[in-house]
Amino acid sequence: MRIVVVGGVAAGMSAASRAQRFSADAQVVVFERGGFVSYGACGLPYVIGGEVGAFSDLVARTPAQMRARGIRVRTRHEVTDVDARAGTVTVLDRAAGRTTTEPYDRLLLATGVSPVRPDWAHTDLAGVHVLRDIPDGEALDASVRGAKRACIVGGGYIGLELAEALRARGLSVVLLEKGPEVAGRMLDRPLQAQVREELERGGVDVRCGVTVQGLTGRGHVTGLQTDRGLVRADVVIVAVGVTPNVELARAAGVRLGKTGAVAVNARQETNVPGVYSAGDNTESLHRVTRRRVHIPLGLPANRMGRVAGVNMAGGEARFPGVVGTGIFRTFGLGVARTGLTQAEAEALHLNAVSVDVTSTDHAGYHRSSRPIHVRLTGERGSGRLLGAQLIGHNHLSVKRVDVVAALLGERATAQDLFDADLAYAPPFSGVWDVLLVAADRLQRTL
Repeated sequence: MRIVVVGGVAAGMSAASRAQRFSADAQVVVFERGGFVSYGACGLPYVIGGEVGAFSDLVARTPAQMRARGIRVRTRHEVTDVDARAGTVTVLDRAAGRTTTEPYDRLLLATGVSPVRPDWAHTDLAGVHVLRDIPDGEALDASVRGAKRACIVGGGYIGLELAEALRARGLSVVLLEKGPEVAGRMLDRPLQAQVREELERGGVDVRCGVTVQGLTGRGHVTGLQTDRGLVRADVVIVAVGVTPNVELARAAGVRLGKTGAVAVNARQETNVPGVYSAGDNTESLHRVTRRRVHIPLGLPANRMGRVAGVNMAGGEARFPGVVGTGIFRTFGLGVARTGLTQAEAEALHLNAVSVDVTSTDHAGYHRSSRPIHVRLTGERGSGRLLGAQLIGHNHLSVKRVDVVAALLGERATAQDLFDADLAYAPPFSGVWDVLLVAADRLQRTL
């Protein structure tokens, strides 16, 4: 059996590794258009900020290491077309400029996402960047050297992480957000304000409700023209979102979902026999709403890849879906969420209610305790947990979100959370952990 994998990062290499382990007789071939495989793209902002030594530190496995394990990895090879009827892919060797046709018995599309570039961001001006892969990171790092002023467009995960990273490099930073507040897609409005305040304490000039109209400069960017005036900048980072790469899926006749990403079943199979899809280009099932969603994050991508790899090699595995768990740090603040926010629940016409609890992350009398805020959301009538949002002044404290995430996957209630036997010692939590206090308060309202 010949298994062809298109894309050699999270989902692709997880799939290739699992397929090769599950079936030693299978011939596994990975085509990756870039020069790197199996690396942690989520670590890119931390290299820029100096918390990770080098971009090479993000690489988990080199192509040579993967080949030594029996996986045929071909970097700088771009799959440009799929003929599902013939069971072939067209591959461009980008170094040699030569095109070949390669057969497959099973095909995995792990093509990921691309950063959204508004019309004004299509430019030849130097100093304008997106951050998707290691070459993007290297280019941004080179621009930052010697720069004094940076402007980040977009107040999502990447924008917020880069704001801290660039301040650590000594740059003045302006963050522009088109919406009314930063972290708008991640948190309810009252919590968004806390994130903005932390950015401003870190020296970031946050400007919300701003629309970018164009770039200024000759050869190199010098600023952005907005509906509220000119913002001067030596470096511009465009971080306004991503879009799934589905061109090859369309070529293969694969059905896309309502989200615009590739539609699959729990085995990561598409509607085209022999063609699978996994990773950031692929939809998944939201285990709280039972709806299809597109949430491109690292763990689900790797997990989808593992499932696809087993099934392509003749085994049986299923991806259970996601609950929308995310976490990030901005300066001293940790921010996490899982499930649904109150706003998201209301948009789905759920009878939802949220409670807010502000406490300390461990025993209040302990010298190292820091403030933590929890918003817990549940469904009236059923008592079911719907989601949680956490903001902690010790960024590690918000890893508590994992407790709620685990329960959401089992469709647990607020009472189930309150009944959980959580660990307690003064350096770690209060005897009644903030999650238990929130669960008690929530279940009284449901």
